[in-house]
Amino acid sequence: MNDQNKPKLNEDSPKTAMGGTAVKPSAWRKLLSKKWTAPAAFMAAAAIIVTLMWIYQGADKPTTTKPATDSEVSQGTTNVPADVEQTDDTLEVASSNETMQWPADYTQLEVVSPFYDEKAPSEERQAAMIQTGNTFTANMGIDLANTADKTFDVSAALSGRVTVAEQHPLNGSIVEIKHADGIMTVYHSLSDVQVKVGDEVKQGTLIARAGRSELEKDLGVHLHFEVRKDGKAIDPKTLLTLASAESNQ
Repeated sequence: MNDQNKPKLNEDSPKTAMGGTAVKPSAWRKLLSKKWTAPAAFMAAAAIIVTLMWIYQGADKPTTTKPATDSEVSQGTTNVPADVEQTDDTLEVASSNETMQWPADYTQLEVVSPFYDEKAPSEERQAAMIQTGNTFTANMGIDLANTADKTFDVSAALSGRVTVAEQHPLNGSIVEIKHADGIMTVYHSLSDVQVKVGDEVKQGTLIARAGRSELEKDLGVHLHFEVRKDGKAIDPKTLLTLASAESNQ
């Protein structure tokens, strides 16, 4: 066979050890042949898995919102002024040996708006709602008034220290007194307030007279009275009933 009839080989193709033509490696094979390729791929895969798990857990976790507590808060709770030092010594006066007394002469008064008890029958709960325009607010205290719509003296139900004494746009003049054992008494719809912030008062001390308020203007002259234990409103009558029984003995 002469040279003209011999098949020509592609001189550009690399030769194998056996003399055959080698397949040119692709770019992916070159990349995978690197020593750092496997660890890098493992780290990338791990990052993707962690990200997917985080997204799944975030989507699966239910969104929670704090329930509204409008029906369990005071009618216009005010903060203690910044100039009153917040220490047990200045805010609490021993009164654990006292039995709470009515803040006014209950024999001449009546409860014109009761405390809102969520466990009470529907009719009683409706009677304890305060209407302001189209808004209804649960009464977190009791309201005392007389049939003659006349003012009357208001006194401290327990010994303690005055933490709030100011005018409120809806609740009229208000006074709050801090007592021992986490108890606070609150007095709204006042007039002729006789105390100021920081005053120590003894049980029965005259602190004001009953007046009016914008929030409960339909009640006329009255006293709105609240009792809180560790920040939670409780029905004052649960404590005042005991005081009434003892006074009648």
